[in-house]
Amino acid sequence: MSRFDWLPGFIASLAEERVAILHSDPNRLAPAHCLLLDAEDWDEGTRVASASGFRWAGLWGDQIGDRLRIYTVFVHNGDYLVLMTEVPLQAPVLASQTPYFPAANRLERHLHDLLGVDFQDHPDTRRWTRHCAWAEDVYPLRSDFPVGGDSSKRRSSDVDYPFGRILGNGVNEIPLGPVHGDITEPGHFRFQAAGEEVLSLEARLGYTHKGIEKIAVGRDASGLARLAGRVSGDSTVAHTWAACMAMERAAGVDVPPRALHLRALFAECERIANHLGDIGGICNTVGFAFAQQQFGRLREQMLRTNLTAFGHRLLMDVIVPGGVCRDLPVQWESIITPQLSTLSRELEDLLDIIDDHSSLKDRLDDTGSLKAELAQMLGVTGYVGKASGQDFDVRRDHGYAPYDGLEMQSPCRTQGDVAARLQIRADEIRVSLNLIDKLIYSLPIGPIAADWPQSVHSSVGLAVVEGWRGEIMSFIRFDEDGRVARFFPRDPSWFSLPALEHLVLGNNLPDFAICHKSVNISYSGQDL
Repeated sequence: MSRFDWLPGFIASLAEERVAILHSDPNRLAPAHCLLLDAEDWDEGTRVASASGFRWAGLWGDQIGDRLRIYTVFVHNGDYLVLMTEVPLQAPVLASQTPYFPAANRLERHLHDLLGVDFQDHPDTRRWTRHCAWAEDVYPLRSDFPVGGDSSKRRSSDVDYPFGRILGNGVNEIPLGPVHGDITEPGHFRFQAAGEEVLSLEARLGYTHKGIEKIAVGRDASGLARLAGRVSGDSTVAHTWAACMAMERAAGVDVPPRALHLRALFAECERIANHLGDIGGICNTVGFAFAQQQFGRLREQMLRTNLTAFGHRLLMDVIVPGGVCRDLPVQWESIITPQLSTLSRELEDLLDIIDDHSSLKDRLDDTGSLKAELAQMLGVTGYVGKASGQDFDVRRDHGYAPYDGLEMQSPCRTQGDVAARLQIRADEIRVSLNLIDKLIYSLPIGPIAADWPQSVHSSVGLAVVEGWRGEIMSFIRFDEDGRVARFFPRDPSWFSLPALEHLVLGNNLPDFAICHKSVNISYSGQDL
């Protein structure tokens, strides 16, 4: 961890461009450092961040009276920098960051649809989240919009979204979704193809917009934690941990060491189960049903172990504000240890079979390749980024407890194809199995939760954790009554979806299913 040794240089670069820092606060959203800029300097500040090699990691807005406070997050050497500014609610105009950071594209459009921020010079003014569910001049996240919405008028169906097109002889436009033939979440994919070669792909999500950010307002800490666990059901541990960590920082609550170890234990169990399912799913997509059955069996065993040991297959609601609600069972040695030992042994046997399966390698090698330069530009993290040379892991590089006290390994490969994304998953399972062993045998003695304060007044908190898909971010603001005034969860799928649109180019249409499964975005994680 660099501990912001680069920050003086960045501030000096801002000064050279005559960007005035209105306020510098290392504590407001600690451990991130916050800089408040004038809205007129937003574009220059973004340009300097881009020139400094920062990774763009998130954007959200928060209505404070008659003004909108805008936050954007950058990452450099494991440190998090938050730039803030304010614009008037009646004329919320701000320079777009998308020309400098393509990853900002859809989150800026999301913020426009929900809060009405007009991002000037944005290359794409099409709506992203609205889907005709509310009028174009209505913004649901503003305080005057009712939680139940306005159903007085029937809205037209969303049939006129202007997808990009490639014109030319032999170019065909192929729609896929939003309703799919399997259990995939609803999402629309529009292909432009010449024969079977994919020339372009554009995705359209938002079909399951749930109003998460709106219905979070007014909740207490426990209610917000339960809501966070349902942002993306397969990442319930990671999203709940991030939300609780943000609330705990806002409230000044110190989580007991035993509870922190248990949170990490839950997170690694979640990581293992999902990676097992994905490896089997990738293999099944190319017809290798044996692998699907065997990895599915191992995943099911992992979920049953979760249920027996901690009371829930997916570990939903086991993390609560201030700690956890489930301790390690007394008989853990007879429940967990044998299962993980068997899983480790059978995993290696199955991976050997996969490595020796030449026809599988023919389908996975060099398919859906994402180059390191493009992965860096798009800001992808997790297994998608690590397979393309992005050696970043929040657990290691941002060092939150209890990982900061463990020897943390994080795999990284450079091939960037479907095979590499499968191999990263296998590598991460091995790391997680080792971590679980360390966490259990070093489990501190003590309580599993801290008392939550009776009231939390007008405070904010930011947290970042390493979910199984990658970096998850959560922002919380409490109002003067200790209720949630703003909640923003940022799933890593916001960045892996654009990566999918790029890595499929030049591949054959039948390979889209393999590429899609190897990326495995959470539609729900974006359809807030």
